[in-house]
Amino acid sequence: MTTHDITVIGAGIVGVAVACYLQRDGHRVTLIDRGPPGEFTSKGNAGILSPGSVVPLGMPGVLKKVPQWLTDPAAPLSIKWRRLPYAAPWLWRFIRASRRARVEEIADALRPLLGQTFEAYRTLTHAAGCADLINQSGYIAVYESEASFRGDALAWSLRRDRGVRVEDIDAARIRELDPDLAPIYVRGVLLPEQGYVANPLWLTQRLFKHFVESGGRYERRQVTGFEIGPDGPRALDTDLGALPVDRVVLAAGIFSAGLAAQLGTCVPLESQRGYHVHFPEPGISPRTPVMSGDYKFFTTPMADGLRNAGTVEIAGLDAPPTQARIDALVRHTKRMYPGARLDDMQTWMGHRPCTPDSLPVIGRSERFANVFFAFGHGHTGLCGAAPTGRLIADLVAARTPNIDPTPYRATRF
Repeated sequence: MTTHDITVIGAGIVGVAVACYLQRDGHRVTLIDRGPPGEFTSKGNAGILSPGSVVPLGMPGVLKKVPQWLTDPAAPLSIKWRRLPYAAPWLWRFIRASRRARVEEIADALRPLLGQTFEAYRTLTHAAGCADLINQSGYIAVYESEASFRGDALAWSLRRDRGVRVEDIDAARIRELDPDLAPIYVRGVLLPEQGYVANPLWLTQRLFKHFVESGGRYERRQVTGFEIGPDGPRALDTDLGALPVDRVVLAAGIFSAGLAAQLGTCVPLESQRGYHVHFPEPGISPRTPVMSGDYKFFTTPMADGLRNAGTVEIAGLDAPPTQARIDALVRHTKRMYPGARLDDMQTWMGHRPCTPDSLPVIGRSERFANVFFAFGHGHTGLCGAAPTGRLIADLVAARTPNIDPTPYRATRF
């Protein structure tokens, strides 16, 4: 196989996983990022590894929820009024993608990519000596009322129809699986094949460490543009000067859209800001992550404490964190685990890079043969990172990939 000099822009979990898979094929790989590896969105997510995450954010009936999103800053999804004029084109595409027929297509596309999550990570974590960070423990979703449980019927049907193991459980079974939960949940769902990462930042750092120790190169720079030659980019413009390149993989998260536009590819990308509250010594040890079906957040037992993360806020890159969202997560944690110690709380806010249809952008640029895209994973970045790395490595090597990359093409918009 022909090997290449490849520069991966972005050292979050997606960029690091891509770099590791390319390195395994013998390529000479450089990672470049404006900050330390894994310190942006990869640092603060809920840690969920869910091969069954086939349900897009936009679902049928989403349009009628828009008034609540605009008026309730603590809603599971909220939109800042000042952001609305800028986000309106993205939101229109989002609403169009929530039609039932399109939702079914999106679920069909997500399943083959995410269904290989544990297998794809196993290759990387065993080589890096960090397989202990991956837990295939399953998780449970809990509901406070029959009405809220029935409201998610389509989401569970989408999973079941695509081979995801889903088991309905009653209140007694919920208490058996997690005795620390408040006795307020009447229905639940167990997903035994899913799991979580004990610390997402540690995972990214350990994979990065192995990448460097195996001969990978890291440059801490901010990429601002490209010097384009007859066949594509020949150098990156950065805050520290030009950096010559041969082949490029764009995996820069929320910053990818602006760079892709400079390469002639326009992708609608919006930051769906996510929050977490983290409690270092909660005094409880849940066996699995728990999702609140009512409020759409995850509580995850991390190696260094208990993390409550989730919800969506559309407010742009520059707006300060919204205290009402942090307060809501704390309130929900107290409601879910009334016996937990919630002292020394740590808070975080990050930017999920989201496309309107909840599908990532993965594949070769149709304009420049030496450019590949690996961004826009939204809520499934941690889950989809290793499968994306495997897919990009196959495309670079001109191997037939194990899944069809067509649904993730940048030109679908």
